[in-house]
Amino acid sequence: MKELQYLNKYFIKYKFHFLLGIIITIIAQIFSLFTPKLVSKSFKAIEDFQKNKSTVDLVQSELIHNILWILVTTLIAGVLQFLMRQTLIVMSRHVEFDLKNEVFKHYEVLDQNFYKRNRTGDLMNRISEDVAKVRMYVGPAVMYTINTFIRFTVVIIYMYNVSPRLTLYTLLPLPILSFIIFKLSKEINIRSTIFQQYLSKVSSFTQEIFSGIRVVKAYTLEKQHQKNMVDLAQESKTKSMGLAKVQSLFGPLLIALIGVSNLIVIYFGGMMYINGSIKSIGTIAEFILYVNMLTWPVASIGWVSSLVQEAEASQKRINEFLKIEPEIKTKTTENTIIKGEIEFKNVSFTYDDTNITALQNISFKVKKGETVAILGKTGAGKSSILSLLTRMYDIKEGNIIIDGKNIDEVNLSDLRKSIGIVPQDAFLFSDTIKNNIKFGKDNATDNEVIEAAKKAVIHDNIIHFNNQYETILGERGITLSGGQKQRVSIARAIIKDPKILLFDDCLSAVDTETEEQILNNLLEISKDKTTIIVSHRVSSAKNADNIIIIDEGQIIQEGSHNQLVNQEGYYAELYLKQLSEKDLN
Repeated sequence: MKELQYLNKYFIKYKFHFLLGIIITIIAQIFSLFTPKLVSKSFKAIEDFQKNKSTVDLVQSELIHNILWILVTTLIAGVLQFLMRQTLIVMSRHVEFDLKNEVFKHYEVLDQNFYKRNRTGDLMNRISEDVAKVRMYVGPAVMYTINTFIRFTVVIIYMYNVSPRLTLYTLLPLPILSFIIFKLSKEINIRSTIFQQYLSKVSSFTQEIFSGIRVVKAYTLEKQHQKNMVDLAQESKTKSMGLAKVQSLFGPLLIALIGVSNLIVIYFGGMMYINGSIKSIGTIAEFILYVNMLTWPVASIGWVSSLVQEAEASQKRINEFLKIEPEIKTKTTENTIIKGEIEFKNVSFTYDDTNITALQNISFKVKKGETVAILGKTGAGKSSILSLLTRMYDIKEGNIIIDGKNIDEVNLSDLRKSIGIVPQDAFLFSDTIKNNIKFGKDNATDNEVIEAAKKAVIHDNIIHFNNQYETILGERGITLSGGQKQRVSIARAIIKDPKILLFDDCLSAVDTETEEQILNNLLEISKDKTTIIVSHRVSSAKNADNIIIIDEGQIIQEGSHNQLVNQEGYYAELYLKQLSEKDLN
């Protein structure tokens, strides 16, 4: 139960629901105990008639009176049971809502390294399946535990008041019951943890295949992945069946023990009636009803125990993530106004997960309103510079200065709000084109959306779609071509109107004519903004105020287009190569 202690804060938060549920449960159990007493009185009335102590009319009147009271008290107990569910089960839904939001919020603050280490399917499973298991503990498990405890307490008190000796005989099987619950619960916890792990593997596998379905189909690997899925699902099924086998033992064993209790009541109660220890046969009937009233609570112990063990296994998995502290933190809560001056001072950076050194002793400065282009071979470290600027990673060597402050002293939220980034891999959401563009500015008007689309040279494409800006995109924007996705992503950054614009090779999938139009528009847009363009094309860099050439994480050339094109080196070679390719085309 150690892992489930994390949920205590929710019980405190929803203490009104919790305490009200307990009060209602107590009252419901008291009303449910009227039935055995009334049945006992009915038997006694019949016995009195047989002993000529009463008339038929009196017996009939007594029986009708008892039946009516049974109906009334049972109805009241039923209504109270309904209200009990409405308080405790509703509380569990509130907790589920809060816990899902807490997990999601924590996922959002965790850094890039976390997402590199963990698979999406596993993350999804923890916020869905695991939280659902925890809800079953907070709701049904807690409700039936309270119900069982109160019923046991009240029923045993009533039984003891009627016949202490017969009560003792009736409760003889309980130590055996406790031992069985302990052993089975331990086994369920082990098997439940293993099953949840396999469930995460299945989720991760299917999510990955669905995301890359085009590649799977292109390489005709459907049968191979189907076989892999069958193998994985078979393993998961085996673990699930193992768990189900242990869980299925609870019901029969518990019902058998209840049956033994009934036999004990009949035998010892009968013997006590014969020798006069019990004055009425109605007492035996009353005890049988008490024992059967304990049937469901006792039977539910197994189910509840199973729920608790599964919930603990799930909460442990959730706690593992909730305990992870984000590596990227903001040192100040004060608002920071970003103007856009950037400076790298002797910055070196190595990725922790791969141990690859991306940057070595990089130094450059970008004044507010300037445009800098960064060129270099694939893997030279260009995108790493943009990742460091947005603080997706933190550096250990050197300094990154934003408006005269170290980047880690700038409010992280304000920093990212002031940056509009177009990543190399344009990611679009399964939503309308309009909402994908508005992602950069929630309160943008339709005219602002259209204007941003025009500047990104995607407007003419959009208006030819059947639903134009209301066109729903497939997952990750699969409905659009690569160039169209890039341009929608550019429109999303433009509409944000940030102080700093970062373009990470975002024109690689567009033709040269469209690229020229976009670049001309960007010249106008970026007049008062600090702009960094990462590219493989000279055409994207030639209008920049400063051009930086990076190779193997180091700056090998720096200057304007006119300066670099007249120098021997990478830029001049790239310029001549791309110029000849353009002439050939």
